[in-house]
Amino acid sequence: MNQAFQYQRLVLGYHGCDKAVADRVLMGDDTLKKSEKSYDWLGSGIYFWEHGPERAFEWAEEQMKRAKKIKTPAVLGAVIHLGNCFDMMDIHSTRVLAEAFPRFKRTYAEIGEVLPENTPIGMGDSDLLLRRLDCSMINWLTEEFDADPHFPRYDSVRGVFQEADPAFEGSSIRKKSHIQLAIRNPACIIGYFRPL
Repeated sequence: MNQAFQYQRLVLGYHGCDKAVADRVLMGDDTLKKSEKSYDWLGSGIYFWEHGPERAFEWAEEQMKRAKKIKTPAVLGAVIHLGNCFDMMDIHSTRVLAEAFPRFKRTYAEIGEVLPENTPIGMGDSDLLLRRLDCSMINWLTEEFDADPHFPRYDSVRGVFQEADPAFEGSSIRKKSHIQLAIRNPACIIGYFRPL
């Protein structure tokens, strides 16, 4: 059962990228592309940190060092209407995930494929940053809902992630905790801006 939440509010999102990409988008010469990686935390979509420009910039710097795809780290801000949002900070959405998981597992068993797993990106990654299981599950579930003509499509997926070392000794608060958005419907992006 699809219980999409129509969010009647705007949020500010921040996308880490190369400065050339940010400049092209701001000039109207380009658009941000959906990420379709098998390990995307919230499934397919255009990714933003909600109210997190510093974290978006840190990510862009990390990508410059790690993958060399970014030459000059930058942040692109966006005004976003979440629309029909699958919000994993709402208990309803996490219950839907829990209830749907047995069907998801059966689907994989029926086609004879091994269920994906969340795995570390390397030594010392206790956060399991390669979220193949989460990505597959969310994509499968939102596609199931989208195929039902009785319900509106999901425009966005929203989740909170605890990441990195504890903020202080004995703490459950993590240094890089953040709210992430995967925008499935680009029409939800009302406009872009360059953060100060």
